[in-house]
Amino acid sequence: MSASVARADRPRVGMVGGGQLARMSAAPAAALGIDFRVLATSRQESAAQVVSDVFIGAHDDEHAVLAFADGCDVVTFDHEHVPPPILEKLEARGIAVRPGPHALINAQDKAIMRRTLEGAGAPVPAWRVVESVDAAEEFAKLVGYPFILKTSRGGYDGKGVWRIEDGQQLAGVMSGELPPGAQWLAEEAVPFVQELSAQVARSPSGQSVAYPVVRTVQADGICSEVVAPAPGLDAERAVAAQRIALEIAGSLNVTGMLAVEMFDTGEELLVNELAMRPHNSGHWSIEGAVTSQFENHLRAVLDLPLGSPRLRAPAAVMMNILGGDVGDLYSAYRHVFARDPGLKVHLYGKEVRPGRKVGHVTAVGDDVEELTMRARHAADYFMG
Repeated sequence: MSASVARADRPRVGMVGGGQLARMSAAPAAALGIDFRVLATSRQESAAQVVSDVFIGAHDDEHAVLAFADGCDVVTFDHEHVPPPILEKLEARGIAVRPGPHALINAQDKAIMRRTLEGAGAPVPAWRVVESVDAAEEFAKLVGYPFILKTSRGGYDGKGVWRIEDGQQLAGVMSGELPPGAQWLAEEAVPFVQELSAQVARSPSGQSVAYPVVRTVQADGICSEVVAPAPGLDAERAVAAQRIALEIAGSLNVTGMLAVEMFDTGEELLVNELAMRPHNSGHWSIEGAVTSQFENHLRAVLDLPLGSPRLRAPAAVMMNILGGDVGDLYSAYRHVFARDPGLKVHLYGKEVRPGRKVGHVTAVGDDVEELTMRARHAADYFMG
């Protein structure tokens, strides 16, 4: 339970989930002078280590979520996994849920997302829900091998996603069990030249701002690098990506941050995934933008005027720190900071495990190539 005392002169924002996104939301919440509460599964979770107002409980435990939300003016999210019936009960109690369950379901279920986006006229890859190996093979006849097979629910950071090269691999993957409520989703393997992320913030009153479109680089399904703005992306295509993101936010009635991950094929932009919360592709904004994604998410869910998303410098590069051979991350500071005093490092307080996101490094300046080298050296050093 929480020991925090409510104050009538300021709102309380509750964030479901105790991960690094909640942790990085704590500082702007303090700066804005608002009460900030998190629902975490344990005191060892990333956000629970730094937030004073913590409820311990599971995101899919109705009693825990309702108790956590009692006294909150707004409930928002560190992840998308809260069951919609629980969110509907919160709304029935008069608690603002932002984004609401009808928007959030599109980030929870990729099949629903595809139907919604296609119905709204957003550009998407060829796709189909497949209930059997035979149905998936029929899809493969249309788009060819390889194609992408996903679980519609439950996947993240490359989990629940397979690049299917042939029928034998297909049969092996589909012999596995699906997460509860999930379906198999088949999509064409898009021949992209780069992956982009367009982030926007949108408030309940309809105000929206668009961040510079960034280039993301994935390694084994996990984001490893983000460059803002996306190098070499012409202005017309960047505006088109921002327009797509803004139109999706409006048509889905998103409140808060929305990240729209896209494939740039060189000829067109295709929407890959949605995230209705602060997102890994926006961590650069803490040091690189006038208003970080975390502050604008809080402003948006409270329906405050939104802050400027402009870059503070010509470029920013962020590298994720993934768990490697070194368990004591703090020991790397002496080398990293002595070598490059201009870097900014965020460690998430997580136990180091191979491939796990445990922090990130950001460099802000003029030259993308130089910034990339600096940030990559530091991230590599942390990873051993």
